[in-house]
Amino acid sequence: MGQELKRERSDAARNRRAILDVTESLLAQFGAEHVSIDQIATAAGVGKGTIFHRFGSRAGLMRALVLERAQTLRDAVNEGDPPLGPGAPASDRLLAFFDAMFRLIVDNVELMIAYDNATTDSQAEEINAFWHRHITELLKVATPDVDAVVMSRVLLSVLNPDVVLHHIRTRQTERLAASVHGLVAAVVAQS
Repeated sequence: MGQELKRERSDAARNRRAILDVTESLLAQFGAEHVSIDQIATAAGVGKGTIFHRFGSRAGLMRALVLERAQTLRDAVNEGDPPLGPGAPASDRLLAFFDAMFRLIVDNVELMIAYDNATTDSQAEEINAFWHRHITELLKVATPDVDAVVMSRVLLSVLNPDVVLHHIRTRQTERLAASVHGLVAAVVAQS
């Protein structure tokens, strides 16, 4: 009986991983607007009901993938090496964070768009809350005369996945990266 339960858990874990991997692959291959739950289920070798049972909805599936990607960056912010992690000046950490966040969005732009399109504002806010707090705290140290709460939101808004996708499609990704970096550098230079 115990082995049977363990086997079910390992099958569930295998199915979960397969669903996440297939979803990521299909999004990258076809774009967010052209991937259905039916396609994901077929490619992952599971029933459509398995996806809904495991993730609840398309939004839940996208959320699981986004959380997985975000957790890696969050770990680097909390425990990684400077300048992204603790131990560097706040201005250096902000620049490193925005460079890393930009890369995360570029590398996962179709996922980010699918997530934005499938979730409510409150669900998106749940994920953005950590980033907002992190940026706000660093801004308070790096630029005490700036309204850190508002500036955090302004800076995060430049990383909108639709804007990033436009620059990817027009082959201007590095131009946007340089502009984002320059904007953050200008904000922290105000101190």
